[in-house]
Amino acid sequence: MAKTASEMQEQGIELFMRHDYEAAADVFRQAQEAYLAEGKRDMAAEMQVNLGLVNRSLGNYDTAVELMNAARQVFAEIQDRSREAQVIGNLGGVYMAQGNTEQAATLYREAADTFRDLDDSERYGQTLLAIADIQFKSGKLMQAAATYEIALDHISEPSFRQKLMKQIIGIKNKLVGGGAPAAEGDAEAGTPGDKPADEGKAQ
Repeated sequence: MAKTASEMQEQGIELFMRHDYEAAADVFRQAQEAYLAEGKRDMAAEMQVNLGLVNRSLGNYDTAVELMNAARQVFAEIQDRSREAQVIGNLGGVYMAQGNTEQAATLYREAADTFRDLDDSERYGQTLLAIADIQFKSGKLMQAAATYEIALDHISEPSFRQKLMKQIIGIKNKLVGGGAPAAEGDAEAGTPGDKPADEGKAQ
């Protein structure tokens, strides 16, 4: 019995998580064709994003950007702002992997703004973490700490390391007698918002 598009999608994700990227790409392409045959243009676009993530993992950055931009256009046309923002975040991840931190930060901020507007607090927080990471690597330690602090306020289940960082930031704030400076980008970064579409995981 032939697998459904959904079953192929799940198989592709399992292969991706096992780092069997070539096999994952083949399955995602089959799932994309199956979704198109079913008239599910949005799900076919999601498979394009996943193919983009595979290409990012393989170092094929130009192909990854091309695939994700095509998917982004589909989500924009059907006015699915949440999935469009997730693709924008994924694009940020591609540029980050490529070493283009400036373009990555621009895309992460765009995604974060949309997630914030959509009240998607979890993804907003996750996207801010990616921005904080860029700030930290750029030597903007105070800005990174501020962004990180805001991000953790929006993540429902922070990791042990993230909880530890939050405690450290809290202690530092008490010692210096006040809150951390506003996060880079805008002071409104404290309102609900997001995470990069992936980070690193097939959808």
